[in-house]
Amino acid sequence: MTSQPPVSYETVTAPPVRRPPEMSAITEVEVSPLDPARFREALGDAFVHYEEGLAQASGLFDERAVWHVNSTARGGGVAELLQSLLAYARGAGVDARWIVIGGNPEFFEITKRIHNRLHGADGDGGELGDEAREIYERTLAASTEELVARVRPGDIVFLHDPQTAGMAAALRERGTIVVWRCHVGLDVPNDVARSAWDFLRPYVEPADAFVFSRRSFVWDGIDEDRTWLVAPSIDAFSPKNQELPDTAVRAILRTIGLGDGEEPTAAGRFTRVDGTPGRVDRAAELHQDGLIPTDATLITQVSRWDSLKDPIGVLRGFTSALADRPEAHLLLAGPSVAAVADDPEGAGVLADVIAERERLPAEERARVHLACLPMDDIQENAAMVNAIQRRSDIVVQKSFAEGFGLTVAEAMWKSRPVVASARGGIQDQITDRESGLLVQDPTDLEEFGAILAELVADPGMRERIGAAAHDRVRDEFLGSRHLLQYEQLLADLLELSEREA
Repeated sequence: MTSQPPVSYETVTAPPVRRPPEMSAITEVEVSPLDPARFREALGDAFVHYEEGLAQASGLFDERAVWHVNSTARGGGVAELLQSLLAYARGAGVDARWIVIGGNPEFFEITKRIHNRLHGADGDGGELGDEAREIYERTLAASTEELVARVRPGDIVFLHDPQTAGMAAALRERGTIVVWRCHVGLDVPNDVARSAWDFLRPYVEPADAFVFSRRSFVWDGIDEDRTWLVAPSIDAFSPKNQELPDTAVRAILRTIGLGDGEEPTAAGRFTRVDGTPGRVDRAAELHQDGLIPTDATLITQVSRWDSLKDPIGVLRGFTSALADRPEAHLLLAGPSVAAVADDPEGAGVLADVIAERERLPAEERARVHLACLPMDDIQENAAMVNAIQRRSDIVVQKSFAEGFGLTVAEAMWKSRPVVASARGGIQDQITDRESGLLVQDPTDLEEFGAILAELVADPGMRERIGAAAHDRVRDEFLGSRHLLQYEQLLADLLELSEREA
């Protein structure tokens, strides 16, 4: 087995609007190249190693395209990772392409069910029997047929997560090298998770290689010799992570409808991936009684509206622990639920969070803010998240289960102390009480609330942990290392393919 060190990415060009399904079952997302040399300043002396790795990789892929296939171009960590990773790959001379498959509500209900089960949760409680398998295969058939017609023998195809696993056999028959990339998993698998493995196993076994984020996520029975470990990463230069002056942060928060600072002006600008100026112009859908005061101590969780992210638990832990700290405010932010096509549960989770907030006493409700951020322009959305995290004094990720949790690395890069569950890849990012604080049991709201109260009361602790968090991401989780990991993986696969030919 080849084991690779951790790393990360994020945003690129605004993905095109999905074409109507009657026109095509797949959509290619336009990816503009980014020069990998921009990491020179961030990496310092380590850039020499990075540059040498790129030079060694040049020429390996002259006659091959490298395809990445997933189920959405908007929302979620996988889409963000691909937007950036593929741009840097193209900038390094790789013909990297991004395909998004189509689907229908039945298909996405099933793949969400599989997603939840891979995290060890029952989700909607539905079955993964013959009917689910028939819907899954039937829905993927058109996307598979179109993609098989476009790829060429010798191309490399990365299939991401359960939605695309059923395409592996046909692509392998076409003569491509197929890699199945699983971004989710469970530290200690249970029978629920194994039921998802059993459903997916016939589809993923034809792949040439399997990539998981961490060792504990690798399935029982998966061929060790065909398994790689690659942790995700963030792009320090994307609109979500680039430096923003305080004036821009205040103006963006005001435009969104959260902040009570100055009126929106040109200061609310950010830099798009292609280097051109952007500006946040859209407001969020908000559920709040008033704006966030300028002097409030702000605690924030940014995530999909997903029960596994436990937004209601975050709300309850906050209100129970900080009832006597009127300066503390909570913001739960996520994407507009209408914009995330492959997550049918989002609207229901959001409705439950809204109802929970409405049940609070008026004094507590006034300190809880909910924001659904528009996804019309993905880079504008990223700038909104950037401003929210930079305005925050404490960032939370209290997930019941987590594949990696890119929002943790994003907040750490911004020198914010992160309170997060000791689950999945979060444990690889945070060294407890050094570069963040881990909640050992995410169901223990008393423990969670006590950690929040400790940080709210100690600004020095927040500053010390935030500084260490930034250094941790710089050393371990930037996209430069991720790019080298993937290029090494592909080089190994090409060498193996040539030996077997």
